[in-house]
Amino acid sequence: MHCNNQKANLERCNCTYQCPRKGICCECLAYHRSMNQLPACFFDKDAENTYDRSVEHFIRNSS
Repeated sequence: MHCNNQKANLERCNCTYQCPRKGICCECLAYHRSMNQLPACFFDKDAENTYDRSVEHFIRNSS
């Protein structure tokens, strides 16, 4: 899928995992939502580095 915003999205994307959805936010959100997860951009750097995208991990790191 082509995304007109991919270049700008990549500049803000903090995901360190290599995947075909990087910078294509709509696909990334749909993918993670289908697995009851959140994308990397919801997490700070340390939390993102764990690759734990669970909602529970997000809640633990939000407090």
